[in-house]
Amino acid sequence: MNFGKMLVFSRSVKVGKCLLASPARRLAAPLQTQRCMRTSVRSLAYAKDLFLGKVNKSEVFPYPEISNEELEEINQFVPPVEKFFGEDVDSKKIDEEAHIPVETLDGLKALGLFGIQIPEEYGGLGLSNTMYARLGEITSMDAAIAVTLAAHQAIGLKGILMAGTDEQKAKYLPRLASGEHIAAFCLTEPGSGSDAASIQTRATLTEDGKHFLLNGSKIWISNGGLADIMTVFARTEVLDKDGQKKDKITAFIVEKAFGGVTCGKPEDKLGIRGSNTCEVTFEDTKVPVENVIGEVGGGFKIAMNILNSGRFSMGSASAGMIKRLIEMTAEYAGTRKQFNRKLADFGMIQEKFAIMAQSAFVMESMAYLTAGMMDRPGFPDCSVEAAMVKVFSSEGGWVCVSEALQVLGGVGYTKNYPFERYLRDCRILQIFEGTNEILRMYIALTGMQYAGKILTGKIKEMKKGNVGVVFEILGKKLKGSLGRNVDFGLTGKDGVVHPSLTESAKMFEQNVALFGSTVESLLYRYGKTIVDEQLVLKRVADTLINLYAMTAVLSRASRSISVGLRNHDHEVLLANTFCKEAYFKNNYWMTQLQKNSPENNDANLKKIAQAVLEKRAYTCSHPLDRTY
Repeated sequence: MNFGKMLVFSRSVKVGKCLLASPARRLAAPLQTQRCMRTSVRSLAYAKDLFLGKVNKSEVFPYPEISNEELEEINQFVPPVEKFFGEDVDSKKIDEEAHIPVETLDGLKALGLFGIQIPEEYGGLGLSNTMYARLGEITSMDAAIAVTLAAHQAIGLKGILMAGTDEQKAKYLPRLASGEHIAAFCLTEPGSGSDAASIQTRATLTEDGKHFLLNGSKIWISNGGLADIMTVFARTEVLDKDGQKKDKITAFIVEKAFGGVTCGKPEDKLGIRGSNTCEVTFEDTKVPVENVIGEVGGGFKIAMNILNSGRFSMGSASAGMIKRLIEMTAEYAGTRKQFNRKLADFGMIQEKFAIMAQSAFVMESMAYLTAGMMDRPGFPDCSVEAAMVKVFSSEGGWVCVSEALQVLGGVGYTKNYPFERYLRDCRILQIFEGTNEILRMYIALTGMQYAGKILTGKIKEMKKGNVGVVFEILGKKLKGSLGRNVDFGLTGKDGVVHPSLTESAKMFEQNVALFGSTVESLLYRYGKTIVDEQLVLKRVADTLINLYAMTAVLSRASRSISVGLRNHDHEVLLANTFCKEAYFKNNYWMTQLQKNSPENNDANLKKIAQAVLEKRAYTCSHPLDRTY
């Protein structure tokens, strides 16, 4: 084993400027008010422990439940929201006119949907993450509205909620909760997309120390043209502990009424056309020092915490969309006849419905498991779990919309039906709130760093002569070499998985054990250079996403059987089907990760890409060309 490489990795691995930059150093400048950042006081490490080949089952079994009071409350909220979206929202018109009518926005405000998670003391509904996810299933009936609401509260005002002072909350949250004011999140710039740490917008402290002058441009800002209140990120000059001047990112609450704020023409987008997306420019905008969120220089961490906290809801929203697609397409497949048979009788059509049903089941299982974790006391860190929900749901949603459209054939391709709009709307999900490529890097490297630190600690203990650690490592290696059965206690007498899911649970356990040993071997092989092995990290992330999805369906289906939910046998069928598929995919990916694996084609892929990118064109001769 290359212990040296492991030690180097644990000290130096970095996920990149835009993902795992270290928290900004506290600064004791006179202009700052001490603010309390809402941070994790209880670290939840379910997904991270999988990198060590461990199953922390107490975190995910039994499946989370809400109280009777919460259930009653959400059942009161759901019907009027469903009624409003079913009767008062004209999605076709919103898409065609690229605008949400004022009366529709007023209806959303009257329902309290602009303040779903704002505490009641500030005029909001004060709902939990689980209840937010449930309402997200309904608001996703119109993607433009869903994006408008999410841009407002999932990111636009979230900084005030998470890190704002009591004074800031009292001043801004009531009008944001009512929808009188709409919020936006201003981070992305012309030269700064996924690399958020490279933003160039600058805030300069005035000579009297009372204001910052804000200058710069932000692009692709959802709600940019509607927003009265914006969370804006800009570079500021700060002093480090050695008295040296450095540029660090700071978060500001900016009112459009401050002046110097210009909003560009709304972007003409492929999908979510009714949502407002535009460039926002700041020219000597005077921002009071009291409007700094958190601390001067602490904005990058705030931005990442904001983005990390809202991604989980994409699972329930995507599942809600797919369930509606199933209803619409099933009606067509059950009545449309070809070759004297209903479409529903053909195997390849049936496969499409199975894919859609299974995808919806897995998405909502992951989403509500994650929401339940986030609702536990202590604000656990679920950023990796939330990122996995986002990746799985955005890509699964795209596949399902395509399958639904295929069932409809030419009918689905016309603008007379909503399927083509669903297709256009759905495509953005893989891009915004962190591209899926960036999130895969985040998922994989966060877990690799976690595993690297723990494994390095054990290696140090071994070198010190800690016999217990030596026997632990050697025992693990011996078990692996003997091919002994893996048992994490999920099944059996004291198991947490229902007996009808035993085979799937065993597949999951085998995958986890192999994943832990695979991660360990990758750390030994690459050390700190693992950061540059993106195709390796992609497989690591995809395997982890599948493991988390398997966890969610096993936990959910076990709970459904235990409490006697209707159609729980169908849930068992869906869970077992997914777990079997995921098991074989995971095994193949992990086989590709083995050293000198003949199944791994990465070297050829890189050569092909290099040839194309060097020429900036397709390089092969035309098949009709000749040399004679």
